Amino acid sequence: MADRVCTVGRRLLGIDGRLGSTWAGVSCAAVAEREPVVVYTDGACAGNPGPGGWAWALAPDGAVNGSGGERATTNQRMEITAVLEALRALDPSRPVTVVSDSTYVVNCFRDRWHERWVANGWRNAQRKPVANADLWRPLIELVADRDVSFRWVKGHSGELMNDLVDALAVAAIVR
Repeated sequence: MADRVCTVGRRLLGIDGRLGSTWAGVSCAAVAEREPVVVYTDGACAGNPGPGGWAWALAPDGAVNGSGGERATTNQRMEITAVLEALRALDPSRPVTVVSDSTYVVNCFRDRWHERWVANGWRNAQRKPVANADLWRPLIELVADRDVSFRWVKGHSGELMNDLVDALAVAAIVR
């Protein structure tokens, strides 16, 4: 059996591949539990504003997923809702990597927009109220309480999981 490699922090540990095997006192099963769950998210709208849908699905195959929709919404609201609902559905003790084609969502966390919003009393750089604060507030709380990272993927680029959540979000649009 080929050696299996598990990572703990930045340190590589060689594992002999047997379930529950250990090396240097670290269980491979315990390491696997700390590997991030990868969830793809997307939102869609028929008109913007208009009826919309959101969806999330777990990699690698999307067998575990969720979706929903609203009659009157925007694409940005559906993008945020997809991430919010995914995090609500997933085990809070596991690290999560959220993959989204929404620069609005990814940049909020990558560039820490949310920190400025909070410091400015939920006002943006133009001193206007932050759009969609009713969704951002609970999402930011969930992210702050968990180990969550964000990764951007180009939409409609043939990435299978992103295409899947796009199709699920479109199917969830309330018509």
